[in-house]
This record gives sequence, structure tokens and C-alpha cells, in this order.
Amino acid sequence: MPVDLRFDIPALIILVGIVLGFLLSIFFIKRAVGKTSPNIFMGLLLLTFSFNMLEGWLNYTGLIFKALHLTNFSEPTNFIIAPLLYLFVSRQLGEKRSKWEWLHYLPFIFWVFYCMFFFSQSADFKYNSNIYALRLDIEPLPISYDYSDNPWGIRDYVNELTILHILIYCVFIFRKLVLKSKSLKESFFKTKHTTLRSLRNSTYHFFTLLILLIAVKAYYKDDVGDYILYIYLTFLLLVNTIQVMNSSNYFDQPSSFLEFPSLKYEKSSLTKSDKLRIVDKIKTQLETHHFHKNNLASLSGLASEINESSHHVSQVINEEMKMSFFELLAFNRVEDAKRILMSEAGKKLTVEEVAEQVGYNSKSAFNTAFKKQTALTPSQFRKAN
Repeated sequence: MPVDLRFDIPALIILVGIVLGFLLSIFFIKRAVGKTSPNIFMGLLLLTFSFNMLEGWLNYTGLIFKALHLTNFSEPTNFIIAPLLYLFVSRQLGEKRSKWEWLHYLPFIFWVFYCMFFFSQSADFKYNSNIYALRLDIEPLPISYDYSDNPWGIRDYVNELTILHILIYCVFIFRKLVLKSKSLKESFFKTKHTTLRSLRNSTYHFFTLLILLIAVKAYYKDDVGDYILYIYLTFLLLVNTIQVMNSSNYFDQPSSFLEFPSLKYEKSSLTKSDKLRIVDKIKTQLETHHFHKNNLASLSGLASEINESSHHVSQVINEEMKMSFFELLAFNRVEDAKRILMSEAGKKLTVEEVAEQVGYNSKSAFNTAFKKQTALTPSQFRKAN
């Protein structure tokens, strides 16, 4: 029997959230790969949320009946959400990777394999499953069972187990943040530590999501009310997108929305040896001549100093050094600033003076770049060292 499709305002809001989630996850993961950045866990967390929202959107609109093979495809990710947030917090606080870290993934891996009993069921079986889960007044199809989709019966308690799993990790995360605030001799609720405050606020939102999950599952039956969770998630993703845009350096350099980065160097004549030669010349300018300390430093200026075209220099920085020209400047300026701040002479300088020495014209631009690279403000870094 055909199922009526539903495309209303909640469906549109959730669809926006899905798109934002996938875009943000790609952005975070791409920026974190190869840099041992905590944002690899944030990217994976956003990707997980996106998959959950996609399944929820298919259920809400009724499109799941046109893609029965996707039924419950995101269910195992229920048990990776909290570990990813925990690992993100851990890395943001500067903790090293533990040899026991793999244990965090065991519930997720177990659920993936256990769900294979369900995933391998027939399309008719999944059709009936969706009817029951969405509480639709439709006659189920007559089917025969070759084997059980839930041999141990534990999938009947997936919501309860998900809530318990997340709650346990929330306790661990709050404990970790409280201990960190005590080590800094600050109040957890009134901390001035930028990273700690950001992590605390993120955990508040995550805990709010848990409370909302409990409320939805207590009030609604099965998957009927899940769209409320996804609308809240869309709000969080929208706020996250705005934060990323506000911290972007896109407007700090000549840019055009008509430029396609993936095609930018497609016709370049540079060989690998040419690129390595230019990299050496760039490093010489930075390490020996301290080109980055010039507050008027520009891509064309660097190209002129090493007698190469601006296009080739930009290509080499992007492809070989894996950053933009402005990221390269910021990285070297912050590294110099760190050395100054840790020196005896540097401890007597104001933040404005340090900023000026490394090439920044304003304290705010210096603070933004420094915090982005170290998760601390220059003042916090100096106190910690």
C-alpha cells in the first residue's frame, strides 16, 4: 500500500540541517587530517549527526518506504556519538592519545555486527518494521521468517541503552572539565579559560540534547517524535556554521565567489622537483629572512623575493605545504610569538608589543590567530608557560 509523503516546514528545516551537517563535517575532517587535530573527532561527530538526521528525515517524510534498504542504517552510530565528543574534549584539553582508546569504539562495533541480523532481512520485513516504528495505520505485509532480526532481544532496548551510554559519557566529560577547572584554580561555572569555557558550553548543549532525547522517547512511541531532536540539531549546526564563517580568513585576502579551488592549478606546468625547489626558497625566506614578520607581507611580495610567479607560489603553498598563504603567515607568526612569550624578555612585553614584533597590526587579529592555532590567548599561553 502506498504511503503518503510529507513535506512541511519541519521537513525543510531538517533537510537544511542535514546539508549543513555534511558540509561542516567535510570541512572539519579535511582541515584536521594529517594535523592530529581534535577537530577530526568533531568532524566525525557532525558526520554522525548528519547520518542520524538523514534517516530521521526519510522516516518523517515517508521516503524511507522508497528506500527500504536504508531502514535503521544509522542505528549503530547511536553508540559512537558520546565517545567522539569525549575524545574531542580530551584532545582539546591537551591530553595525549591513550593505548586503550580503542575501547571507546567497542559498543559501536558490536552494534554494527548485531544489526546485520536486521540489515539482511527482506524488503517486506523492513516495510513492516517502518509501519510499526512510525505508528502508521497500514496493514502489514504477510511475511515468513528465515531467522530472527533480534536474536538476543537487545534491540528492543536500543533507546534505553543509547540514553544510558550517553549519560555515562556525560558524567565522564563533566568530571574531566571540573578537574581541569580545579587545576587552573578557577570555578567550573565562571571560568575565564577560553577553551574550557567553550568545551563547557558545548557539553551543556549536548546534555540538553540528551534531556530532549529522554523527553521525546518518554512522550512519543518508537520514532514518531524524533523530528523534534533533529530540529534542535539543525539549530546547533546553524550556530556552528555561523561561528566557522565568523572565524574564517576568507575576507582577509583577495577572493572571488567565481573562483573554483579544485580547478585552480589544473593547467600548471610545475613538476614535482620545481615545487620542492620553490618550497625550499619559501622556507628560506621565512626561517632566515623572517618575511612573515613584515606587517605588509603579501603573496606577491613573497613571490617577488624568491623570483617566482605569484600563481606558482600560491600553488606550492597549497599543494605542498597544505595551507593557504595567510595560514602560512599566521602559523609562522604564532610560532615566533610563542617563543617570545616563553622568553624572559618576552614576559616583560605587552601583548600589543609581541603582536607588532611578529607582524600583526592589531591585538585582536593577533589574538584570533593565536587562539585558533593554540586554543589559548597569548596571555593564557604566557601564564601557562
